[in-house]
Amino acid sequence: MTTTEPATAARAIAAEAAESYREALGERLIGAYLLGSLSYGGYSPAASDIDLALVLTDVREPDRAAVAKTTEELQERSPLHRKLSVFWASLPALREGRDDGRFPAQDRLQLADHGRVLLGEDVLAEIARPAAAEMLLESARFAIAVLAAEEVTAEFHEPRRLLADKVWFTKAVLFPVRFLYSGTTESGRAANNDEAIEWYLAQPELPGGVTGPVGGTGPGGSPAGPGRGTARAGGRVDSVVPPLHRGRDAAVAGERGAGGSGGGV
Repeated sequence: MTTTEPATAARAIAAEAAESYREALGERLIGAYLLGSLSYGGYSPAASDIDLALVLTDVREPDRAAVAKTTEELQERSPLHRKLSVFWASLPALREGRDDGRFPAQDRLQLADHGRVLLGEDVLAEIARPAAAEMLLESARFAIAVLAAEEVTAEFHEPRRLLADKVWFTKAVLFPVRFLYSGTTESGRAANNDEAIEWYLAQPELPGGVTGPVGGTGPGGSPAGPGRGTARAGGRVDSVVPPLHRGRDAAVAGERGAGGSGGGV
């Protein structure tokens, strides 16, 4: 009996999805591209999504519904299909550094740096890389809207779900670290989990109590699961989360500088 390697199985889902989106969008689909850990390595079947990018000739009113309908149909096929996460926009917008579909700055940077062609044309060299200020502002908005919500921050004081749910741990703990690394340093590219963790743990202002790597891999490449990378004080993990007030202040300052109201996501 043979077992398909997890990343290979996930890539097969992405290729299947790409064909489905081509049927839905027709000739206006310039290409479909792998993003995330399936493109730059480190795919984890427990925590990673199957990230797919679609680049269109232009965006039209029915496209949002067409993409949503196709995604829903694909996600109903199996538990692995439910990991599918799709980003899409037109090539003219991506050339100008805009999002006219669903394509946040962090994912546009991944497309430019790490995208892998699944079907269609290779237009990766034409994708504009987001500025550091845009990355920081978008990350701060995400932190305020999602990570700083009361129901989320409460879990860091009694982190049973965080320690039991690897997917949620990745979203709640590792996403902020990646956003900080990609958006506030001069690295000039999207970060993966392991290198972002290494960078964060090396910071002089790291909150106290961290004993080792958070998520990703531990010594010798072993998984860093419960008991590794948690704070010393009763197993709490709140000390490993980047201070969200820094993101809030950056977002407010950015909105003021842009003439905005400081609100919204």
